[in-house]
This record gives sequence, C-alpha cells and structure tokens, in this order.
Amino acid sequence: MTTTQVPTGEEIVRRVAQLAPVLRGKAASAEEERRLPEESIEALADAGVFRMRVPRRYGGYECDTRTLLEVATELGKADGSHSWTASVYWIPTWMACLFPDEVQDEVFATPDVRICGTLSPSAMAAPVDGGVVVNGKWGFISGALHSHWQEVIAILAGDDHEPYPIMALVPISDLTIVDDWHTSGLKATGSVSTVAEDLFVPKERVLPLPAVLEGKHASKTNAGSPAYRARLLPVASASSVGTALGLAMGAKEEFLQRLPGRKITYTSYENQNEAPLTHLQVADAAMKIDEAEFHAQRLTGVVDEKGAEGAPWTVEERVKARADMGAVCRLAKEAVDVLATASGGSSIYQDVRIQRINRDIQAINLHALMHPDTNAELYGRVLCNLEPNTAYL
Repeated sequence: MTTTQVPTGEEIVRRVAQLAPVLRGKAASAEEERRLPEESIEALADAGVFRMRVPRRYGGYECDTRTLLEVATELGKADGSHSWTASVYWIPTWMACLFPDEVQDEVFATPDVRICGTLSPSAMAAPVDGGVVVNGKWGFISGALHSHWQEVIAILAGDDHEPYPIMALVPISDLTIVDDWHTSGLKATGSVSTVAEDLFVPKERVLPLPAVLEGKHASKTNAGSPAYRARLLPVASASSVGTALGLAMGAKEEFLQRLPGRKITYTSYENQNEAPLTHLQVADAAMKIDEAEFHAQRLTGVVDEKGAEGAPWTVEERVKARADMGAVCRLAKEAVDVLATASGGSSIYQDVRIQRINRDIQAINLHALMHPDTNAELYGRVLCNLEPNTAYL
C-alpha cells in the first residue's frame, strides 16, 4: 500500500481545464468510434481523474463530491462523453471501497484502476461453496471497454431465504462484451452490454445490496473516512450531476462564440445579438444554468457535510438528493434547448458542437435514475407523507 501527495481540488480542475481543447478536438472522432480513444484515457489518468475516489492508502485522493462536481463540470464543458465516462467510473470505484479490505487490496493494486458498473439487477445468482455463480446480462455499462473491473448486481436465490439483490466485483476479463452501443447521444461512452455465463464469484467479493443501500459495508479501514460513510444513492447523485451542468455551460459558451456576425435569416436583423428575442433567450438559458448550479452545489454540499459529520440521513433528505439531481438534469436540458433553438439551421451540421451537446443532454435526461420526472414524483410522494416506492434512496 502507498500514499501519495494529494493535489487540491483547484489543481485537479486546472489539469482538466488544460485538457479541454484536446478532449474537445477528439469528440467528433470518438463519436464515430463509439468509444473514447486511448489517448483520452491516458490523459485523464495523467490528470488524476481516475484516482479521485480511490483511498489515499492506495495512492488515491479521496476527493469529496464538491470536487467531483467541479471536475465533471469542466469535462462536460469540453465534451459530454468524456465527462460522463469519468463520472460513471467514480461511482463503482466508491462502491469498491465498501468491500472487505483484502478485496480492495486486490482491486486497487492496479494503478489508475477503472471500475464500471450498474445498479440494475438484471442477472441471477445461485449460492455455491465459497461464493455464488452468476448468470445474466447488464446493459448501459459506460466505460466497459477501458475497465479493469465491473461492479454487478444480481438477484440471489436460495432455499433458505427470499431472493434479494447482491452487489459483486468481477474482473472485466471474466465477462463477455456485447458491442450494442448504437445510440443518438453520449455515443463515445462505449456503454456496451456485458454478459456473465456461469461466473463464479468468491464470497468476499459479494455484498448484500440492501445493506449497502442502508449505509452498511464491510471495509474496516474506510469506516471512519468522510468520503465513504455517506449513502450510496446520494453519493451517486452527487457524482453524476457535473456532466449535465457542464454540458449546459458548454452550450452557452458555444452559442456566444458563434453569435458575432450571425444574422437572423428572413428578417431585418443583420446581427443576431441585436435582437430582443436573442437577449431573452440568452438570459433565460443563463438563469436556468444558474439554477441548475444551485441544485448541484446544494446536493454535493449536503453529501459532503453528512460524510464529514457521520450524520444519519432521513428518508426526506435521501429523496431530496435525488430531486436535486433531477432538477439539475431538467434545468440543464431546458437551457440547452433554448440555446439550440436560437442557434439556427446551420447548427445541425455535425461540425457545430451544440448539436452534440443537445443530443448528449437528451440522453442524460432519459437515464432511469436521473430522469427529472421520476425524481420529482418521488420527492413529492414523500412530502405528501407516503412511503417511497423504491429502495434506491
């Protein structure tokens, strides 16, 4: 085990900001390849992006979620797929830190280890001596093509208990990759499907998901760390929102860069920036971005504060975390939509970046856990004194 000099959040953001022109330049070709290029992965690794949720004893940074937000936002301003993939790695990496310490020793022995994953229980597991055998398929596994491990969810059946979901860590080399990622948005994330066929997983690499969702884990060393004693879903929510916020900010930058000298065709406006309609559109989008940033900052602030204090989470606080995530996605999408609408017919050309931003933000808003309507309904349900209709809190 090793420790390393931990850079400040400002330093990591600065490193990522320096990468932005390179990542932006690779976005179009990455879309065509439907995966991030190896050069991008190496650049992100060199910047320390993959160490942000790794324990310090393994050379990681143990960053708080506010830093994750700032880094993902900076990446999102450059390209949505790069930001999304980095964000998705952070969540299963954090989840790996809940496993027994000897499992972490194995996982984090790989420098800049990359762990992909899912929360969807789309596989079955059967108990056997020394562990479980897993069969099934998982979809939307962002970053799988560059991963070393995958965190999987399966339903464990048995004669002595009701079926329940388990969370397990498996080497990506033990899974079959199905190249089915043909989509309209987040094309370069390589979010392929993976398949397990009679895959044995030793018991030390298996945790009951209900216990994890309630904040219980098996790591003795990480138990006292503020980074690892928050709840899974609030942590996942806080880890995810930076991409949406960055995309909206990137859309605003792109629109204002293209604005000088543009006219509004079939009108008397020779300069679009002189039209009152444009002023209203830009102001509307900017305010929506500000509102999205408020919800993102509030979400990460609560997660980090509770982690630092080791404070318990109420049900309302947990659903509010999901509501904040949904609000960021909705407001970012609305801002991008305003700016895309104001960008004119020429913006549909593939070399105009705002069309990619528009497709990427649409894709994020369709994610099952991030969908604004689902999260708003859940929050309102609890505010109306009803029990939440999901365990994913």
